[in-house]
Amino acid sequence: MAKLWGGRFDGKNEAWIDAFGASITFDQKLAQQDIRGSLAHVKMLAHTGIIPEADAQEIIKGLKILQEKVSKNELAFTIENEDIHLNIESYLHQEIGAVAGKLHTARSRNDQVATDMHLYLKETVLAILDKITQLREVLVAKAEEHIYTVMPGYTHMQHAQPISFGHHLMAYYAMLSRDQERMTESLKRIDLLPLGSAALAGTTFPIDREFTAKELGFNGIYSNSLDAVSDRDFILEFLSDASILMMHLSRFCEELILWCSHEFKFVELTDTFSTGSSIMPQKKNPDMAELIRGKTGRVYGDLFGLLTIMKGLPLAYNKDFQEDKEGMFDTAETVLKSLEIMAGMIHTMKVNETVMLEATEKDFSNATELADYLAAKGIPFREAHEIVGRLVLESIQQGHYLQDIPLSRYQEIVPEIEEDVYEKLSSYNAVKNRHSLGGTGFDQVKAQITAAKQELAVE
Repeated sequence: MAKLWGGRFDGKNEAWIDAFGASITFDQKLAQQDIRGSLAHVKMLAHTGIIPEADAQEIIKGLKILQEKVSKNELAFTIENEDIHLNIESYLHQEIGAVAGKLHTARSRNDQVATDMHLYLKETVLAILDKITQLREVLVAKAEEHIYTVMPGYTHMQHAQPISFGHHLMAYYAMLSRDQERMTESLKRIDLLPLGSAALAGTTFPIDREFTAKELGFNGIYSNSLDAVSDRDFILEFLSDASILMMHLSRFCEELILWCSHEFKFVELTDTFSTGSSIMPQKKNPDMAELIRGKTGRVYGDLFGLLTIMKGLPLAYNKDFQEDKEGMFDTAETVLKSLEIMAGMIHTMKVNETVMLEATEKDFSNATELADYLAAKGIPFREAHEIVGRLVLESIQQGHYLQDIPLSRYQEIVPEIEEDVYEKLSSYNAVKNRHSLGGTGFDQVKAQITAAKQELAVE
């Protein structure tokens, strides 16, 4: 079969060369976007009088037939036609004959593929935003259930201070809210039309790019034709935003994996999100959390792969750009699935409240409470810190905790200490009393949840 661009060539590539240069094995994912772009383009050609209205209507009719066939998975794309654009054009020729050749007037595959990717990413980011919102809603609901659930807060993976489990969950809500903001902001760069830039220099035909943009629902138009066909910043920004999002999910998954372990027993994931062992009958592995943690690495790889491709490319289009799509597709699918799995895991997981609380009562995470108590008695905080540090060491040596120290011993060291010290050392009170703005105090967690509900209600 002769190439649609083959007029200048008198030789023929071998099949393995064609296979190496073809992109249809992956860019067929853009079939619907490619047809949408062509529909808008041919309408513009008729609107401006570049082609007759009758020809445009014939082309539109053929494209709509192909649109239906794509939706039913009835088209078999071939390597001989290289990419999605030439495959669709070839099928259009089969449907309506030579008039199909008028469709490519005033455009190039360079601005065509860029348009396809802008359309694809716009749809994808909107779908991701919806999934992020769903996960944030799950987090808020779970946090509301566990405002009064006390757990150890950690720094350096060591018990630090008791906190509300609801507070911990709302920290991830805050991260995901930033992810939502970043993705939303990226739409400004995605929602731009490259079509009409042709290969790199624009066209001599009297096209109407504003008309095409309106047809396709774009909010803006690239102002420089060289930039329009060679820009992949919008994909890089998406991959960067997706990498940060996946990093947040991976951090949460790391905690879930730890919390599911025999040593922690803080939570239990349902069977839906767990798997067993082929040799050890007792195992219940948090595989979905581990997979999200692992897939984060491939999303990072997609970002760095495209950055590396772009770093040395001169203007305008280069065949290297063919390598910009697989990572974009991979990241989109990975993020969408990960968000859905994450929402399911959090919604259905069992929280072992008693185990969490007990973990704060057999440790020294209330040491800061004692230091603050002494500081409130007028002792300089640094001196109070030193006193409590010595008491912690003494308690470790004697095999008990701060709440086990007799009042008489406390008063030997600091006569100002009174009976109420034991109230201060209670894990529950330690959490309740941290009422500074944004802190883990129960009222503050309630305030965070209220604000989150208000945010979600207007999105």
